[in-house]
Formats: sequence, C-alpha cells, structure tokens
Amino acid sequence: MEDQPAGAVGLVSDITGLNDTNIKLEPQHSTSRTQETLTRTKASKVSKKKSRTPRASAESMAKQQREISISEFFARNRHLLGFDNKRKALLTSVKEAVDNALDACEEGGVFPEIYLEIKQLSEDRFRMTCRDNGPGIVKAQIPNIFGKLLYGSKFHRLKMSRGQQGIGISAAGMYGLITTGKPVSIISRTGKGKPAHHYKLAIDTKKNKPDIIADKTVEVPWEQGTEIEIEMVASFNKGRQGVAEYIELTAIANPHTTIVFKGPDKKVIEFLRNVDELPEQTEEIQPHPHGVELGVLMKMIKETDSKQLGAFLSSEFSRVSPRIAKEVCAKAGQTQRTWLQSIGPSDIEKIYNALQETKLRAPSTNCLAPIGAEAILNGLLKGIKAEFYTASTRPPAVYRGNPFQIEVGMAFGGQLGSLDASNGDDKSKQPTTARVIRFANRVPLLYQQSACCTFKSVVDTKWNKYGLSQSRSTLPQAPFVVLIHMASVWVPFTSESKEAIADYDEIRKEIKLGLSECGRRLGTYIRRKKKRSHFAQRRDVFHRYIHEIVESCRAMTVCNKDDLRDALSELAERATEAADMEFDDHGKIIAKRKGGDSEMDNTIVLDESDQAPPGQMQLFSNGDDAAPRKVKRAKKSKKTSTKPKKKSGKKVKKRK
Repeated sequence: MEDQPAGAVGLVSDITGLNDTNIKLEPQHSTSRTQETLTRTKASKVSKKKSRTPRASAESMAKQQREISISEFFARNRHLLGFDNKRKALLTSVKEAVDNALDACEEGGVFPEIYLEIKQLSEDRFRMTCRDNGPGIVKAQIPNIFGKLLYGSKFHRLKMSRGQQGIGISAAGMYGLITTGKPVSIISRTGKGKPAHHYKLAIDTKKNKPDIIADKTVEVPWEQGTEIEIEMVASFNKGRQGVAEYIELTAIANPHTTIVFKGPDKKVIEFLRNVDELPEQTEEIQPHPHGVELGVLMKMIKETDSKQLGAFLSSEFSRVSPRIAKEVCAKAGQTQRTWLQSIGPSDIEKIYNALQETKLRAPSTNCLAPIGAEAILNGLLKGIKAEFYTASTRPPAVYRGNPFQIEVGMAFGGQLGSLDASNGDDKSKQPTTARVIRFANRVPLLYQQSACCTFKSVVDTKWNKYGLSQSRSTLPQAPFVVLIHMASVWVPFTSESKEAIADYDEIRKEIKLGLSECGRRLGTYIRRKKKRSHFAQRRDVFHRYIHEIVESCRAMTVCNKDDLRDALSELAERATEAADMEFDDHGKIIAKRKGGDSEMDNTIVLDESDQAPPGQMQLFSNGDDAAPRKVKRAKKSKKTSTKPKKKSGKKVKKRK
C-alpha cells in the first residue's frame, strides 16, 4: 500500500464509518472539499430527523389558547406585588392590612386604633393578625374584597387614599394560601348590637373569584371594626426595612393614630396618638382636561349619559364651566347643542386639541389631605430624638392633570450625631450619613430607594451651601433626617408593589423647592450655632488671661483690682455678646433688635446637649448654676446701665 498523505488516514476512517450512505469520492477532489461534502451530508441527516416532528397548525394553536385571569397571572408573578422573598412578603402583608385599616377609619370619622400581632408558628411560618376600629364591612362585600383581585372602590375615584388598585390585601391572602394552604380568616362587625360575621376564604385563581370555606356568626368583644388573619411562609426582620420600622414610620406620618404592635418575641410596643384632629375629609373630583388622553376622551364620550357636547364637557370634566365649554366647541367647529352620536373620530380629535389649547385653572385641591407642617413636626418629635426640627408644605401643583402636594420635614443633631464628626474633626467617630424617609399618601416606602424620585431629588440638591458636607452624587455626610411626603389622587408608582415614585419633572421640581425651603432654615440655624460657639471660645480666652492682666496693671499703677476686674468682665461680655445668643422653641433668636424672624417658621429647637466652655461658666456663674445666672446677667445688661459703672470705666481710661 502506498504511503498516504497526512490527514488522509483520518479521512478514510470517517468514510468507512459511513457505510449506510452512498458517497462517491472522485480522485480529483481535494481533501478540504471532501470534508465539506461530508459535513453537508451529516447536516442533512440531522435536519431530516428534526423535520419528523409535526408542525403546529392554526387549528392546533387555537386549541391551546385560553383566557388568563388576573389572579393566575399574579400568582405566577407575585414578585410584581412585593412577595419576592420571605422578609418582604411579611412586610407587604402588614402594609396592606394597616393601610386598609387607616383608610376605613378615616372615612368613617374615627380615630384609628390598630392592633397588630405577628405570631411565629415555626421556623419560617408566621400568622399575622390585624384589627381596627373602623366602620366594618357589610356581609355581602367581605368575599369580594378579600377574595378577588382588582376589586375595590378606590381605583375609579379621583381622591386621595392609601390604596389605589384593589390588589393588596387580596394578594396577601393569595400568597398565604399558596405557601401554606391555609385560607384567610376575616371577622367584621358594622356596629354595636349587630352580629359579627366570620368568613374563611380562598381565592380561585383560574376564575379570580372567592371560594367561601366557612361562613358563620361569632361573638367578639369589640363594638365595630374588622379583623383579618393570614398564615404565611415568611421571615421576621427586626432591623431596617422590617415590620418594626414600617410601624414606626407609619406612626410618624399619622400622628392621629394609635398602633399597638406585638411581635414574635411577645413584646408589646405602643405608639399613642399625639394629635386630636383627624385629617380633613377629601372629596372626589372630576378628571382635568389637561390630564386626559385622546383614547380616554373617546371612551368617555361613548360611556357618558349626556346627550349633547356642551353638557358632556361641563359635567364630566373639572374646571370646565359653560363659558369654557362654549369656547372649546367654537374652536373645534362644533356647538354646545351638537349631538354626541353625530361626532366622529376626527371631530373628537379636534375637540381634544381644543381642550389642550384652552387655558384652564388648576384642578381643585379639596381632594387632597396633606399631613401638615405642624403634624409632621409632632410626628418627628415622637419618633426621632434631635435638637432641630423644621417642616414645610408646598402649595398644590399638577402633573398630567392630577393634583398633588409635596411636604418636607427635617430633623438635625441631638442623638442623631454631631456635625463635627461628619466633617472629620473627630477621627474616632465615623461620619454620619443622612437618612431619607419617603412617604406616598401617608404610607412609608421602604424599598427601591435609589429608583425613587424623592431620593434622586435629595441627592441632586447642593447641601454644601446649607452648611453640610456632601460629595458628588451622594447623600450629605451629616446627622440629619429628611422626610418627604407626596399627597396625590393618583401616585405614579413605578410598579404594582408601590415602592418607588416615578420621576416626573413637575414632581421633582416641587420636591427640590421644599428641600430648599427647609434647607435654608437648617443652614441659618447651623450658622448661628457656629457663631455662638466661636464667640463663646473668644470669651473663654478673655477669661483665661483676665487675672494676669489685672495683676500686671496693679503692678504698673495704683488701681482697684475689683473695679478693674468688673470693667474687663463687662468689656468681655459686650465684645462676645453673640455667645449669649438664645433660641426660642421655634429656632428664632431672642434678640435685642426689633422685627420678626419669619424665615424660621414651622421650626422647633430643643435644649442642646452641648455645654458651654468651662471658662464661660466660671466667668458669669459666681458659683451657682451657670445657665440661669447667665440669663439673669443678660437680662440685667439689657435693662440697666448704671452711672457708677460708666465713671469707673472713665477712671480706668485715665489711669491707662
């Protein structure tokens, strides 16, 4: 056998292995071309094997298609509702139950009293019980509210409320049913002397309907309200982004509420109300024309009870009077008596463009119930131990035709830390980073902070001009807490889990204006505090050398040491008068000058932990308590200036 070239041996072995194929190799073909032919042959064999699977036809595909219920969709994609892990699932369930309880109590005109208990049954199984003193739920509506997704009264109303979609509490019950197989237990009573109805419900996810397991009447010790009990697979976290933090923040944003919380450790924590006024009752408004899109307008014209165009515009929209309706009809080439049945799609588009071009007043704001600056201060005082508090409520604004209001509160210093440590003067102390607390319709937002418009607005604010240290694109390094609340008829959340607010330009603008207003007050307080500390140190320096100056003067000339010491003490007091700067309870200076300090409105300043320098105390105390003696001395210097002191001052001058 003749010698074969390198690589031909492998080729022959490949060919001998393919006995079932009719392959003829011609001697003039090269080795590379032969391998290409073999590769194509193998590929054709594989394609022939795959092609044996029957292809789907239109008829077979039609048989596989079916309707998907909303319950089935969210049962498979529960992470969209905030049930993506055990810790977050428990927090979301508590949040939905407490929010519904607060809404029910406020609509019923009752001061909310909420009892929340979380009992641990095993390592990863918990039972949540939430009870309120609201008006209760009628028997016929209990199965639909707790056993059906997208069912409620808040989605269709343009008024401020914590709930929006009608998903939350029924989704929590669905999660408990999926993870433990246990139904949801509900007890509701509508008033004293009326029966309490007890339901046990499960959700039929295929039909999005409640499955009633038990329905009976029970005796309860409370007069009215609703109690819900859900057993679920979860995890309890005591730190940040846990149930305890959510309850604490809810108490801050709702100072009119009493919350009793009993955790798995059986420790009871009470958050008592410190405001004796309920939030103002909100009213439902009509949609604003500038917030309605063309397709929505077509749907409204189709579903309205009005027969003519003028009546439709006046009754279905906010801020559209008969005069404005006549103007819009004229711009669109129609009349007020035009029948809606005769209006076509092109005419509706002209009406839509005319509405957008017409100048209208902003929507009514009686649909909003902001917390209020005073209530924010009370909430911060209850939950945060600081020395400086301030709050601001912005005027109502509009985004996409929806009215909203932004409120900002700040707490600085005290137990939050020292500003000196944040500036790096004390290397033993770690710098303190500011904390942002976010609320939407009085509900705390604990997750997705970096994706929220409120957090981005805080980071983009230049805090250096207010006396705080801040690096680029970060939170300031300072001991203070920022509270931001958005009240709106429809909060633009980024997802169904309602954890972050979308970044609209109108919303970010109002947040920055509120932050600037409170930041100016904080900067004023920090500058005044630094000024007082500076002059206190100067006074201490005067005191250190005052005795040596008196002895030196006595050695050079004849003088009365006591008179000279008193004269120098009075001189030191006048030169460092800013060291006696005092603030009232609202951060305003108790000053000698006339006129108010309006820039420090809605501000509270508590007693500071920092003490004055020792020299200052010795100089003005005379052995007694320093603070009262200093105030008395300051008052005396304001009222009187006796002649003997002036004479003694002149004598000292002559001797010099």
